[in-house]
Amino acid sequence: MTGFGNATFDADGVHVSSEIKSVNNRYLKLSVRMPDSVARFEADIEKLIRSRVARGSIQLTLRVRFHGGQSEYRIDPAVLKSYQQQLSEVSQKGSEHPNLAHLLQLPGVVTETELPDDLVNSLWPMIEKCLTEALDHFDDFRQREGESMRQDLERQCEVIETSVSRVAELAPRVVAEYRDKILERVRRLISDATISVSENDVIREVALFSDRCDINEEITRLRSHTEQFLRLLNGTTSQGRKLEFIGQEMFREINTTGSKANNVEIALSVVEMKAAIERMREVLQNVE
Repeated sequence: MTGFGNATFDADGVHVSSEIKSVNNRYLKLSVRMPDSVARFEADIEKLIRSRVARGSIQLTLRVRFHGGQSEYRIDPAVLKSYQQQLSEVSQKGSEHPNLAHLLQLPGVVTETELPDDLVNSLWPMIEKCLTEALDHFDDFRQREGESMRQDLERQCEVIETSVSRVAELAPRVVAEYRDKILERVRRLISDATISVSENDVIREVALFSDRCDINEEITRLRSHTEQFLRLLNGTTSQGRKLEFIGQEMFREINTTGSKANNVEIALSVVEMKAAIERMREVLQNVE
């Protein structure tokens, strides 16, 4: 599920900021960008995020800044001066000066400063609080989007329920219409030639057809799946993977109904239900 959350925290001369973004993914995929000085907390950060998020591609950006003059990086003046001298010597005109921004990107000019362990360890409570607040905002964002998706899924279930009721109403007529067609053909054959067709032959043919096109079990299972889908959808916890599985079972029953029921009106209802299932699949890819 897509989402966004951010937070900042200031205490004891330290500024911590965090930003969390997510896009759709069937599994949980976490990417963290943070200063090297706090890389030791990566496992704790991942544990905290996994306790709150189950699915999605998560991008976390964490920044730490010191107000008191401490810095994670330092410019080495000796190395910078050496580069300047060397570039001046190879320049065609000794008066030309290299761009400082380009020099800062050269190896060794900017070096990482070792921060005391006590100072680094004291950062975790601040980082944890900042991340927790960002995750709270992240959850609020996703809950608003989730409510919209829940309503959409409910609408698709209503489409399926309406179509199932229509199919259940039409199903008994299929056998009756087939019986009438058989009888009409028999009458034509008898009138055109000296052919005798027993009543048992007609009954047997109609019975075989009735058995082949019987969709009562499919209708019952489809209604049961729809009820279970709605119970999970309106439950207190997110059940994205279970909903996906039930959606697959619903599609299987709909597909079987379409292949067994030899009726144009039922076929149209099956098309409506398949369209609703496809819409549900698209939405469920974003559900945790």
